[in-house]
Amino acid sequence: MVRLRGAVALLGRFPALAGVDLDVEPRRVVLLRGANGAGKTTLLRTLAGLVAVANGEATVLGVDLVADRKLVRHRVGLLGHATGLYDDLTVGDNVRFWGRAAGAETDDVEHALTRLGLDGRLRSVAVSRLSAGQRRRTSLACLIARRPELWLLDEPHAGLDQDGRDLVDALVREATAAGATVILSSHELDRSLQLADEVITIAGGIVTRDESSGAS
Repeated sequence: MVRLRGAVALLGRFPALAGVDLDVEPRRVVLLRGANGAGKTTLLRTLAGLVAVANGEATVLGVDLVADRKLVRHRVGLLGHATGLYDDLTVGDNVRFWGRAAGAETDDVEHALTRLGLDGRLRSVAVSRLSAGQRRRTSLACLIARRPELWLLDEPHAGLDQDGRDLVDALVREATAAGATVILSSHELDRSLQLADEVITIAGGIVTRDESSGAS
């Protein structure tokens, strides 16, 4: 699913990734661990094709990110700190827009809305009127409507109540059972370690440790 060799990514002139080596096998849940500024978010955005690889090798889902990183974007789903939602559109319109951008069918969109508890009155509410938790649920619905092969989750539990955090965990398990691969960064370590098959530690823009979490 993912193969990086000496991958370098720059933010301006700063090497946010300073030569990352990484292999991720299909249907795994990989937890990224590291301090703020270690490179976790940049790694996720690089794997999503949003940050260019300045040096080294990087292949995601068989796509060479150095040659053309845009080719991978419709096959991955990134949940980042920014919601990526359009405030003037309703919840339903946002999920339809992002789902159809990746070729999702109407049934995929409806399933996503239902799974995230957004199929009632909330589907007709403008995003600008939502709470932080409702926005997060809408972003998650946009992601699962796309049915990505690779899930990239940056602090997916943030802004959610207990039920919402439990739902994120269930969605991750459902995704891998359906054949997807999940790479996530989370400060909810106790919760995330229960999900993870592998733990990757990043410091200073490089992978410093790669280990099994002991979870199954």
